Amino acid sequence: MLIKIKEAIASISELSKTKKIKIISHYDTDGITSAAILSRALQRAGKKFSLEIVKGLEEDYIKSLPNDEVLIFLDLASGSLDYLKNKKTEIFILDHHEIVQQIPNNVFIINPLLQSYEPISGAAIAYLFAKELSSKNKDLSSLALIGMVGDSFEKNINKVYDEILKDADATIKKGLLIYPSTRPLDKALEYSSSPFIPGVTGSYKGVIELLKDACIQKDNDRFKSICELTEVEMSKLITAIMLRKISEEDAAHLIGNIYQIKFFNKLEDVRELSALINACSRMDFPHVSLGFCMGNKTFKEQAEKIYIEYKQNLVSALRYVSESEKITGKNYAIINAKNNIKDTIIGTVASIISYSPVYEKGTIIVALAYNEDKIKVSARIKGKEGRNVRDILHQAVIPIGGEVGGHPEAAGCLISKDKESIFIELLKKVLEPELKL
Repeated sequence: MLIKIKEAIASISELSKTKKIKIISHYDTDGITSAAILSRALQRAGKKFSLEIVKGLEEDYIKSLPNDEVLIFLDLASGSLDYLKNKKTEIFILDHHEIVQQIPNNVFIINPLLQSYEPISGAAIAYLFAKELSSKNKDLSSLALIGMVGDSFEKNINKVYDEILKDADATIKKGLLIYPSTRPLDKALEYSSSPFIPGVTGSYKGVIELLKDACIQKDNDRFKSICELTEVEMSKLITAIMLRKISEEDAAHLIGNIYQIKFFNKLEDVRELSALINACSRMDFPHVSLGFCMGNKTFKEQAEKIYIEYKQNLVSALRYVSESEKITGKNYAIINAKNNIKDTIIGTVASIISYSPVYEKGTIIVALAYNEDKIKVSARIKGKEGRNVRDILHQAVIPIGGEVGGHPEAAGCLISKDKESIFIELLKKVLEPELKL
């Protein structure tokens, strides 16, 4: 893959002499950190470029892109090759998602799935690109780590991430994986979604009861952070959480590595940084999350305010899901939130629910939310093992039209709102083939 990166750098460098560069990146944490890394690297290299953050790629949007500029896609576009082949310009894709379409002649892809490379996130690919461009870009390694956690690649550290961790001078501690590990425990528990703790997540009253059961009291009018707990306190807290009947999967991943890096001259929990960046984009402020990644203090203040509002929105969304009726069947649950949950956080809600002990392992969770004249659909599978949810969405979308992207265990698509009832019926048929509709 490094050879492909060198080829791309040489080609982009030559093309940029006569053409402008346009970067299009995804709006989640991995996409935002990818955009920040590449933007800073190209800026330092003296390249002129424009940047756009998008929720996804649709045919009309791709058609609207200029044919006289070099297009660079980050953390997306691997599923849009059939549309990109019609563009009359050179296209570069730095992505890690599954490729199921023929690669056009005008498209150059850097993807670990193609190059038999170690599994890495989009931000890691962007960082390898930036580092190859100049060794001065090593300071961007912290952003690559945030992207790593944002796309859940931190559980299996390979050679690439081991090197990035060294470049970032990251601190690694073993502990309870509830973030932020550096903030008061009561707040961290209230907004904990991974693990999802029944009766605690989203309930401050439940948090206080949990801490009381764990015999953890306030110290100087505040609760300690995860990093400040003693071994005895940590053990009691873990026991109290286990008694809340969390899922087997969450229990298995309750303890792990806590990554901390210096950000804005302060030691921060990488999970918290990842969540904050993601929150800004999900609340329709991707420019704020990008500015935050670029080290802008004004954007930092804005990001922290947006993050608080986001967490409040998430708690309200989870409360709505727990109280609303669902379409259920054999190993599946469809949650049609309509206008009750923002389309930008429906994926996060689906992920949290997939960790909830309410559903058995192998259950497919599909959540829908309105987005103007479109519907955002997010699918997850409980336990990460079972049917391919990307394939399931693809089968349901084929008859009505729409773009599907993601992974076998987590995928999404965008459909027209006037196809809502048809899509749900098709989806039920795919989820439960023996069902007569």
